[in-house]
Amino acid sequence: MGTTFYLSPARAFSFPARSHRKTPHKHPSSTLSLLIPPTPVTTKDKNNDHSLKINNIATSSKTVYHDNWFDRLAIAYLSKTVQQIAGVKNRTPGYQGIVTASEAVFRELSATEQCAFVLKVLEKAVPSFILFVIRLLPPQTKFTREFYAVCTTIAFRWLVGPSEVREMEFEGKKERNVVHIKKCRFLEESNCVGMCTNLCKMPTQEFMKKNFKIPVNMVPNFDDMSCEIIYGQDPPAREDDPAFKEPCYKLCMHF
Repeated sequence: MGTTFYLSPARAFSFPARSHRKTPHKHPSSTLSLLIPPTPVTTKDKNNDHSLKINNIATSSKTVYHDNWFDRLAIAYLSKTVQQIAGVKNRTPGYQGIVTASEAVFRELSATEQCAFVLKVLEKAVPSFILFVIRLLPPQTKFTREFYAVCTTIAFRWLVGPSEVREMEFEGKKERNVVHIKKCRFLEESNCVGMCTNLCKMPTQEFMKKNFKIPVNMVPNFDDMSCEIIYGQDPPAREDDPAFKEPCYKLCMHF
């Protein structure tokens, strides 16, 4: 049986159960057609700017994670938050529960709507007292940039996988304001370039700029699934960002 997803009281979507075969995009069922205006089918996916040309790069060996109690608690909390905002419930346990709900959002929403959705999730998921404390930090200082980098490696290992702080030259001086994610867990699990850019990169950059007044540039490497998070660096415009010009993976199941 399909899953019903409600983004808002006035809009509902119907999702088929996940399959291991590629299926063509279908319009909502007739019972919901009155709630959603029909959209034309084009040769470019409506969810992102990526070409439908496939990329032969694929994960050679999948990373095995041994989540501890804190990791499992954080994963369950985020999965529950994503499902609450989406209005969708699934019984998929662990990290895959996050990915399953994210796949539903990616299939049915435009790139702009996906970004707005993740911003809602982040605003709900991050406790208000943490937001308040972090906002007390001056946004444009070396200490703040390096503080964010260290906190990212410690607090979000369960979400993105192992990472380390690296040094770069910033405004003529050396700073340890770069987080290098060795192999992004979300990208590996979703195996989708569009989900990386639309459900992680863009909303995270916007969330940090909007809430903490600090620019962040996320630079994914789709060849080895690594990523660099550069605190203090303005990201390029979407039309100039190399990440949005990458083809999708050969084994991507979302086109």
